[in-house]
Amino acid sequence: MEVLFEGTAGPLGRPVPGCPCASCGRLPVPRRPTRVLVDGRPLPQDGFTVVAADGGRLLHAAPGFVPGPADGPYDVVLLDVLDRPERLGLLRRLGLVTGRTHVVAVGIDHRVPSEAELERRLALWGVRAVPDGTLLDARGPAPARPEPPRRTLLLGGSRSGKSAEAELRLLAEPEVVYAATGPSGDGDPEWLGRIRAHRERRPAHWSTAETTDLAGLLAETRSPLLVDGLGTWVTAVLDGCGAWDRAPEALARVEARCDELVAAWRRTRARVVAVSDEVGLGVVPATSGGRLFRDVLGRLNQRLAAESEEVALVVAGRLLPLPV
Repeated sequence: MEVLFEGTAGPLGRPVPGCPCASCGRLPVPRRPTRVLVDGRPLPQDGFTVVAADGGRLLHAAPGFVPGPADGPYDVVLLDVLDRPERLGLLRRLGLVTGRTHVVAVGIDHRVPSEAELERRLALWGVRAVPDGTLLDARGPAPARPEPPRRTLLLGGSRSGKSAEAELRLLAEPEVVYAATGPSGDGDPEWLGRIRAHRERRPAHWSTAETTDLAGLLAETRSPLLVDGLGTWVTAVLDGCGAWDRAPEALARVEARCDELVAAWRRTRARVVAVSDEVGLGVVPATSGGRLFRDVLGRLNQRLAAESEEVALVVAGRLLPLPV
């Protein structure tokens, strides 16, 4: 099966004619609207189309497509991953996309801010973006998906985009365990609303573990694990240990819990992405409890960063890698 990509952009092309957005303005290489030929025949643009040619299988998963069971994996999948990348994770979960499947992005447009950010996201998801005019021979092997870092620590301030970045990294995975460490929100409508917004943003096929036993999860879980976040975990540990009054024996229990977490982080065999608050950029907290929280979380961040393959700071939705 030969697949010719005459165009790979959204319906208006890229850049969008007359669009004043920063993404369209900084684009170095234009793309034509998506048009694909399979063995010389145009692939229909409407609906969710499966094409078989010479025994090959191709899926064009247009926006709105909901994957279901099919007769084995596809050789080629064309997917608008900027729409809902979690659909790729569900395809992998169902066994319809394997390591031998060519997954190619189509419908590319200004929903992504730059070509560099497009390439970064596609690398996270195991997807290719091919130039217009590319002829793909599906009989050849699909490119190997890069091995992701085992342990990633994402730091940031409030509303920095750190949780969204953490979720972005795992959206195309077939299975993810989401570790929610925060309070349940009982009696607090505003907090309940925050929890609901986070839950609705996550893919339906992810599982959720509401727990503060992060060491246990790190030891037992084999699926990718998203921890959101370490700040609420520290708050729960300080509460559970009765440490807010800084009694020496209570602080010793807090230190032991942090030691346990760092040791489990070091030993884990699972891929883990953890979110934490960067507490060192503000003024000195006015209260003793605020200073205690800052000190405990700041030290924990440093210790986990030392045991992580990747550490980054998220500022205003922008990712700033922190080198060793």
